[in-house]
Amino acid sequence: MKAAQIVAPRQFEVIDIGVPDISSEPKGAVLIKARLSAVCGTDMPYFAMEHPAADYPFTPGLSIHECIGTIAASKSDRFKEGDAVLALPNEMRGLSDYFLSHEDVTVSLQKFNRGDCILMSQPLGTVIWACRKLGNLLHQHVVIVGQGPMGLLMAHMLSNLGAKTIIATDLLDYRLAVSKQMRATHIINASKEDAVARVAELTHGKMADLVVEAVGHQTETINDCLNLVKPGGTVLAFGVPDDDVYDFHFGGFFHKNVRFIASVGPDVQNDFPLAMDMISQGRIDVSPIITHNLPFTEVQRAFELSLYKKDGAIKITLEYN
Repeated sequence: MKAAQIVAPRQFEVIDIGVPDISSEPKGAVLIKARLSAVCGTDMPYFAMEHPAADYPFTPGLSIHECIGTIAASKSDRFKEGDAVLALPNEMRGLSDYFLSHEDVTVSLQKFNRGDCILMSQPLGTVIWACRKLGNLLHQHVVIVGQGPMGLLMAHMLSNLGAKTIIATDLLDYRLAVSKQMRATHIINASKEDAVARVAELTHGKMADLVVEAVGHQTETINDCLNLVKPGGTVLAFGVPDDDVYDFHFGGFFHKNVRFIASVGPDVQNDFPLAMDMISQGRIDVSPIITHNLPFTEVQRAFELSLYKKDGAIKITLEYN
């Protein structure tokens, strides 16, 4: 089978390796023939960051975790050969024709006319998991910092949940244009205007009830969120960190009585099926965020498009034979 392998910083090679052997895997294991996968910002550090030379080449298949496919072999009582599923690959090793998973992180795939859209149930499921922590959002002013795929999905979800004002901020105009399609009520290019002043204007000085940090992979924007949230408001840390320690403005956080919530991962068996319901029933249209569909063998191009924001890239999917 074909698998992608990171052999140097920002460099993939597509190699031939054997199909994973399920015989020694525990009960509940499944072997999945990949159909579609998608590049996520969480995958990017393996590709983009400089790791020690001795670490290369990485394990084949790193790093993809948003995958749909068909059960090729099963040690599960819940899934049989031929079942269409969405599954999280073991150790995020989804960049291959076949990958191993487990029934605990696998759900049956609903039928939908676009596979790339139903694949978005995985990232949307993580948004649902985060929103379950927030409580009532009716009539609230919301700011979402970052309009990559996750920030865009968050905008649509918060609209569905009744937020009064959804203010999306980003540095790239083409992503902000998609924000309007994903139901943001207002957009701010933070490289061109003062986001704090603009949010104050839009909320009549109240500032945001909820601010979502959806950028991650750096340490600055979490403090921007503290400047955008009202006293007694909530900051949701949703963007994935690369750093363990932040220069966090604790004084501002403390004196504003801010509620701080972190969210990573989904409740697979509840949140992925609900996400599929929302997509298949037309309650959330994820199609505006999907900008590129490429063959799996063009994985190098896919990651470069995502990393460097080339060619209007937002969400990139990979198709397997």
